[in-house]
Amino acid sequence: MTSPLHGENPGFKSLWAHLDFNHLGSTPLIWKITSKIVVKQSIWVGITIGVFFVGLAVGFAVFQTPDLSTVSSSNELEKYKIAEQLANQHLETFDELDFDVFTNQQWQRLHESHSQDIVVHWPDGRTTEGIEPHIEDLKAMFVYAPDTRIQQHPIKIASGQWTSVIGIIEGTFTEPMPLPDGSSIPPTGKSFKLTMNTVGYWENGVMTEEYLFWDNLEFMKQIGLA
Repeated sequence: MTSPLHGENPGFKSLWAHLDFNHLGSTPLIWKITSKIVVKQSIWVGITIGVFFVGLAVGFAVFQTPDLSTVSSSNELEKYKIAEQLANQHLETFDELDFDVFTNQQWQRLHESHSQDIVVHWPDGRTTEGIEPHIEDLKAMFVYAPDTRIQQHPIKIASGQWTSVIGIIEGTFTEPMPLPDGSSIPPTGKSFKLTMNTVGYWENGVMTEEYLFWDNLEFMKQIGLA
């Protein structure tokens, strides 16, 4: 049997002729075939690598995106902190109002805690509008009791835009008390000490509405008029 590796086999010679570099011109067929295989492999490798990096990028983006529930909780916590900060600022302003502005009759500073169109509800049921009428009402308290003062706030509560402060108002009835008809009540020299409550609604750092509460009958009793 003749080996195909020897030149006697015509089929082998024909095949080798096609693969013989000397019969293929400048670019051997085997190189062409190999090049096509390499190109195809390179394309698939490129696609595979591209898909890998795209998947990697998507995965990175997913892991970097914060959980919506976490964001929501964080926003709620931030809102709570801001509300708490504002509430504390309102209470600090109110302390300054009673302890310094009111007690020392610094009426030019009342705008620090009261809006220009402040609405005030008094214990006797009347209501005033505007900062100037309110200043006049406060001044009247010092006419018959020049030592009127508020130096204690035993209880202070703030929630949102509302504050509620319990204070102790004290003074001595040492000067005549003017009446609406032009007459006056002579002083008794007696002192008073009342628990009062102020509820305020705040906007932009000042109160726009204020509710004042104290026992007027108890006040009249303490100064000797009831």
